[in-house]
Amino acid sequence: MVHTLVRSVILSTVTVFVFVFGCAQPKPEDPGQKSQPAAPAPAAEPTRPVDLKPAPGPGHAAAGVKPGSHEDWCGEHQVPESLCTRCNPALIAAFKASNDWCAEHELPESQCLTCNPELKIVRPPPAGEVKP
Repeated sequence: MVHTLVRSVILSTVTVFVFVFGCAQPKPEDPGQKSQPAAPAPAAEPTRPVDLKPAPGPGHAAAGVKPGSHEDWCGEHQVPESLCTRCNPALIAAFKASNDWCAEHELPESQCLTCNPELKIVRPPPAGEVKP
């Protein structure tokens, strides 16, 4: 009986010892651990929130211009910069929600010259200038 009790205690102790120390991951600072050079971290891509206007460049409006003004113009796509879904894809959801979307050409129906050849998108005149 005593022999069985001693055997159970030893078996339990060994099991706990193996569980606690046998499953532990070695730490890099352990003296017996061979150090391997760390793999270089992948270069992080610079991210920019989608809802920001593109950096102003040739043909694009500067940040902070008044929507609908002469300065609010995307010269690349010939629409107001504040409504240009090709330069600012975050605007697409709003056009789709208002049923103003041409799925075939992937731009607002109100800007789709292919589907609406009679459509005229005109840049507003500069401030103080009267439209002819």
